[in-house]
Amino acid sequence: MDGEAQISIDVLTSLSQIEAAEWDSCACPEGETGRPRDPFTTHRFLHALEASGSVGPGTGWQPRYLVARHEDQAVACAPLYAKGHSQGEYIFDHNWAHAYENAGGEYYPKLQLAVPFTPATGRRFLTRPGWDSTGIAALLQGSVQLAVDNELSSLHVTFCTEDEAIAGEKIGLMRRWSQQFHWQNDDYADFDAFLATLSSRKRKNIRKERARAQAFGGNIVSLSGDAIQPEHWDAFWHFYQDTGARKWGTPYLTRAFFDIAQDMLADDMLLCLAIRDGHPVAGALNFIGAETLYGRYWGCVEDHPCLHFELCYYQAIDFAIANGMARVEAGAQGGHKLARGYMPVTTHSLHWVRDAGFAEAIGRYLQAERAAVDEEIEVLTKYGPFKRAHVEEQE
Repeated sequence: MDGEAQISIDVLTSLSQIEAAEWDSCACPEGETGRPRDPFTTHRFLHALEASGSVGPGTGWQPRYLVARHEDQAVACAPLYAKGHSQGEYIFDHNWAHAYENAGGEYYPKLQLAVPFTPATGRRFLTRPGWDSTGIAALLQGSVQLAVDNELSSLHVTFCTEDEAIAGEKIGLMRRWSQQFHWQNDDYADFDAFLATLSSRKRKNIRKERARAQAFGGNIVSLSGDAIQPEHWDAFWHFYQDTGARKWGTPYLTRAFFDIAQDMLADDMLLCLAIRDGHPVAGALNFIGAETLYGRYWGCVEDHPCLHFELCYYQAIDFAIANGMARVEAGAQGGHKLARGYMPVTTHSLHWVRDAGFAEAIGRYLQAERAAVDEEIEVLTKYGPFKRAHVEEQE
């Protein structure tokens, strides 16, 4: 339990060096009796990334998982990576890297405490119940010390919880505010009940979009667990490659990831497919948490009006309402989500930079950035699709 305790820190280069049950006793203890809060820090998800070659040699993501132990028992752990670039993070520090290197420093490698390729808020300092404060402190101090001992430029903790951000700030890390769009479930009985809270114009527009999408000439299905078949992954891989090539140049996940996901993560996923003439033509992949549905990837081989909105946003809302989920996180960026009921929220990250002068400059930048983020969220909220009475009720 929390209090005076001797804690040791192990650095693992592979999840094969720790049993799944031991890692998950910290990462998702709630999973013993139900679904994890989110699947992204579970042993099975992180192992799928590693085993598929999506992280590891040649990817710029070298595992350096942290495990804090007390008397040979894991009491806390964290997904930590040595990074050779800034790709796949979604909290952008490319300008920091350029400035650091222009000043004569070496920004890479750096340490990234995060879930690779996953801009979803969740715990990053994973603690066994009863070890919250001790475990978080040990992991924070351990990750900074690892950067110091290896003379690395920086440590970045991305998409952590607000409580973790506050804890990190208290010990001297810099806190960064960012913004995403999330849909919140106000105990809606069905999709029409959600629409009833919107302004008339927005409500009509969404109904038109759904009608246009449904008229693409086929059927839309939502699949999870054993209902997801290998041929579905074959199709989705083509979708994912197309989107990845256009957005990132090279897709982050390997084909093997989806095969491993079929074996290890099928119950954690919701795959929404548009099928025409017996063949999938578009799809959206979501991951299922205890209270949140996480939209992750989308792609298509045919363009149909509004099908992207239907598969990525409206099908997700339908699923969340039907399953009593509190929210849908629709991933990074995307102001077009606002008109579809996804409202701006604050996300958090922590940053430590070894060079004191550079850290001071970044600190000033983050103060100005925070004010800009707060202002943007305030403005966007005013332009949201909800009736004024509904907004005032939520406030």
